[in-house]
Amino acid sequence: MAWLIIVVSAYFFGSLSNVGDKFLLGSKRISSAPVYAFYVGLFGLGAFLLAPFGLGFPTGSNMIWCLISGLIFSFGIMLLFFSIEKAEASRVTPVVGATIPLATFILGGIFGIEKLTELQIVGMAILILGGLLISFDLPLKIGKRKFFSGFYYAIGAGTFIAVAYLLFKIISGQEDFITWYVWTRMGGFIGACILLAVPIWRKNIFKSFHAAKKNKKQAVLTGGIFLGNKIAGGASTLMLNYAIGLGSVTLINALVSMQYVFVLIIVSILHRSKAHIFQEKLLFWDWAQKIAAIVIIGGGVFLIYK
Repeated sequence: MAWLIIVVSAYFFGSLSNVGDKFLLGSKRISSAPVYAFYVGLFGLGAFLLAPFGLGFPTGSNMIWCLISGLIFSFGIMLLFFSIEKAEASRVTPVVGATIPLATFILGGIFGIEKLTELQIVGMAILILGGLLISFDLPLKIGKRKFFSGFYYAIGAGTFIAVAYLLFKIISGQEDFITWYVWTRMGGFIGACILLAVPIWRKNIFKSFHAAKKNKKQAVLTGGIFLGNKIAGGASTLMLNYAIGLGSVTLINALVSMQYVFVLIIVSILHRSKAHIFQEKLLFWDWAQKIAAIVIIGGGVFLIYK
């Protein structure tokens, strides 16, 4: 059962990364989602540190697909940041987490990459139910906004990330891990550069450079939090990949609900002193709604990967 300990640790680190994203954006240490996405794209170039361990050049058109998939993934991440910037992390992460397998299997089925079983179709229906449950601002009232702020960004993020994952899967069957991983990060860097083409985003990105020069102490602290956050996310991914080689892929994927539970617990603790940042609704019925949705989403993920 060593794999179970690794998986629980992986999802805990993943939750730290999610909460860190909300903290950096909610506190305005990083001013906006595009600025955050830009720095994440730059940070992705660190993948070239893996070059001595077997980096090669993708064959044929695979280089183009590596760059395109990385670009798509970077846009998905930016939409995720937009959603986290606007809404509660304990709502955003389950919705994105439900959308990714849902979109993956729908698109995979359409293009013949994945073949859906009856059980997986049931799982998708359950995912939709869980995603909707956590998305509604209860109680529902006539004329009131039905979904939480940032809901559509979360759906868009999950869809873009799912498309990227499908492309990653195709490329990984033709290239070594380090080769396709590093070059998809280059695609993410290209995505970061594209953000500079939007005047308001370019202005905010350059403004962040000037702000860092003016307040170096604050910049160092923010950079440290950012680095720790990205390390936590990287550790989560690494642990999950390792655990897959030890245990049941179905159970590992189904346990993703643990990450949402960790997020809920962490933000509920931090909310007491940082309510203006995390903006969590933590009354009894809010807890009940979120926990019920997390359980339902976990069941849907289990059936999809069964």
